[in-house]
Amino acid sequence: MHTDLLLFEPITPVKMLTKYSKAVVAVCCLLATASYANHTKPSVEELRINKAQQAMPSVVNRLSQRVNSFDDQVNKARSYTTLMQLVLRHSSLLWQDAVVGFKQANDQDDRALYWARLQMSASLRGAKTFKTLLPDQQVKLLWQFELLSRGQSDVDFNRNTSKRILITGFDPFSLDQHIDQSNPSGAAALALDDIVISASGESVEIETLIVPVRFADFDQGMIETLLTPYFAKQSVDMVITVSMGREDFDLEHFPGLRRSTKTPDNLNVYTGADVENPLVPRLNGQPLKGPEFVRFSLPYQAMKKATGQYKVNDNHFVQTLDKGKIYPERLSQLRGETSVQGSGGGYLSNEISYRSILLRNDFAPVMPVGHIHTPKIKAFEPEKTQDIIEQIKQMIGFAITEI
Repeated sequence: MHTDLLLFEPITPVKMLTKYSKAVVAVCCLLATASYANHTKPSVEELRINKAQQAMPSVVNRLSQRVNSFDDQVNKARSYTTLMQLVLRHSSLLWQDAVVGFKQANDQDDRALYWARLQMSASLRGAKTFKTLLPDQQVKLLWQFELLSRGQSDVDFNRNTSKRILITGFDPFSLDQHIDQSNPSGAAALALDDIVISASGESVEIETLIVPVRFADFDQGMIETLLTPYFAKQSVDMVITVSMGREDFDLEHFPGLRRSTKTPDNLNVYTGADVENPLVPRLNGQPLKGPEFVRFSLPYQAMKKATGQYKVNDNHFVQTLDKGKIYPERLSQLRGETSVQGSGGGYLSNEISYRSILLRNDFAPVMPVGHIHTPKIKAFEPEKTQDIIEQIKQMIGFAITEI
C-alpha cells in the first residue's frame, strides 16, 4: 500500500476560531518564515539534544515511543497532506502523553515534553518529503506542530464546574548554562491540566498551555493565536500566565510594553534592547500597539493569603526612562512615561502578561487576568517544584471565591 494512503484518526477541533484568531493564524504562518529561515536545518534548540541526551538520558527518552513513532512515519510520508495529518495527530498526542506521563511519574519533571518536542521537530525538518516542500508549506507544518504540542487542541472545558480557568506556563530556558534546567511554571501547567479544584462551595476546571521562550514566536502572534478564542468568546472566568522568577511569588501589578533585557531567548536571539533603549515587540509585522503600561486584574488580595514555603508579593515595581525604578500605586501615575521594565521585568514573562491583558481589555474588560512569577529553581528541584505547585493551587482556591 502506498504510504500516502495511510489513514489516521480524525482530529476534531475543540473550538471554532473567531474571525480575529483565524486572521492571526494566517498572518502568523506567513511571518513565521523569519523565525524558521532555514526550515530544513536543525534549530539552535534542536542542536542541544545530544548534550541533553548525554546529561539526562532518562528524561530525554521518557516519551520516546511517541518520538520514534513520529520519526518513522514522517520519513515514510510522500506528500504535504500526509505530513500535515501526522503533525495534527502526533503533536496533539504528544501533549496528552506528556500530561499523563507527568502525573503518573509524580516527580514534578516538565523537561520530557520539551526535549521530546525538539526531537520530533528535528525529525520533521529532516524528513525527505519535508525538504521538497515550498517554504510556506514547511512553515505551516512547523507552526501547527508547535501550537498543538503545546496543548492548543487539548483545551476542553467539559466538567460542568462553576468556574473555568486557563493557565499558561513556559518551556525551560538558560539551557546553555544548565542543560538540565527545569521550569516550575511548565511543571505547574502539566500538573494542573484538566483538574478540578473546589473551594468555598465553588468548583473550577483548569486547562493549561505551555509557551516557548522565543522572541520570534511572540512577534508572530503565538500568544494571540492561543488565547484570543477564550477572550473573544469569554468562555473562561480567569486567565493566569505563569513563569519562573525571583526568590518568592510575585503577582505582577503593572506589565510594561517594551523589551529591555539583554538575555537571549532559547534560540540565542538577542533583541538589541537594553534599559537605555527599550524596544517595542511586534505583531503581524507591525509594532505591537498598546499603552506603555497596563494593570493586571487578578484578585491579588485573596491570592496573597496562600501560605507555604514562600511569600506572595503584590509587586508594583516598574522602571521608566524618565523616572527610573519606581513603585506606583495607580496606573495613572505612569501616564506619559516610557516603559523600560514592567512589574514582570523586560523579558517574555512580562510580555505574555502584557499581551494577555491587551486581549482582556479588547474583549473581556471585567475578566481577571494577570501573571504569577514563581520562585526560581536551580536545574531540577522536585521538592521545591512540588511546594510551588501546591501554593499555586492555594492561590487559585482563594481567587475563585472572588470571581
